Amino acid sequence: MIKKLTKLTFLVMLSAAAFAQTTPTATAPTGQNPQRRRNAPRPYAITVVNDTKVKVDTAQVSAAFKAVYPGFAAADGYRTAKEVTMRIIDTNAKDFTLSAKPGEFLVNSKWIKNKKNFVNFQNSLQEALHKNWSSVDTTVRDGYQLVFINKNSDFNPAIRKDLVETYFKVFPALVSKFNDKTTHEVVFVTDTAYKGVAEASGNRILFSTKYMNAHPTDIDIVTHEGFHLVQGYGYSAGPVWLTEGIADFIRYEYGVDNIGSKWYLPAFKETQSYKNSYRVTARFFEWIEQKVKPGMAVMLDKELRAHTYTEATWAALSGKSIDELWADYAKNPEVSLHYSGKERN
Repeated sequence: MIKKLTKLTFLVMLSAAAFAQTTPTATAPTGQNPQRRRNAPRPYAITVVNDTKVKVDTAQVSAAFKAVYPGFAAADGYRTAKEVTMRIIDTNAKDFTLSAKPGEFLVNSKWIKNKKNFVNFQNSLQEALHKNWSSVDTTVRDGYQLVFINKNSDFNPAIRKDLVETYFKVFPALVSKFNDKTTHEVVFVTDTAYKGVAEASGNRILFSTKYMNAHPTDIDIVTHEGFHLVQGYGYSAGPVWLTEGIADFIRYEYGVDNIGSKWYLPAFKETQSYKNSYRVTARFFEWIEQKVKPGMAVMLDKELRAHTYTEATWAALSGKSIDELWADYAKNPEVSLHYSGKERN
């Protein structure tokens, strides 16, 4: 079922979680400015610049900002500004009320001095922020929800459809198989500013519109990034190469169209290392699956999620260290590979 998601519901839904993550947990001594903990995320902040004669309740402005902007920023995409300047200006433009983009709000003094408009400022701000997106849609099937935010009017709608279908084919299966505590509500964002391919964090997957338009068949990015959401342990639980290698192994095992995207596991080379990550590590896992220990990658995934993984885990699960396994792999790296999907023109 596909339906339009109301802007109010969506932004409020995201803002509660997003703002909670940036609320200071400690209070500074009296007379001192609160300091952000080392490596803690910057809080969302608004500065009101008002050179007009119109008086504005900045406390109410701040409350509206906190209710709306963190959720917008959490969904908006890559490096959305957390610090915003709101400028109140005098203007003769008859139709101008306010504009809002990441980092900057512009408000007509004549409009905001109307009490009714000021009372509805939060709703108006939501509407203005939503205009930064080309579209927002939500799809709900069998207990799973996908919110799709498209920031590029030139984004190919056929790709959007394929990404949505891949999510509903793969993600529920991954959640059921590997981590039933994973969220059932995911956000996809197509971002024109993002220079990579895709990335996952929280419950959001961010896609580069430039990449996706250039590689429309690479839909199993959803499988790889979706599994990062299922992993849920982040990079702190173990080495990055292991996290990414498992995700690409899952793409190989569960991907819906790796053939169509011409995605493959590269043949072994002496210059490779298990720390090369992604497809190199994934092929190593498939070799372990066939020659050493079926289900090894799944077991490692569980250890990482439980934060009990150490380098000794390899020997505990397989009887050999990671270096010993790689040495055996290098001696006889042949595996039988079978890819999902079909050839595309």
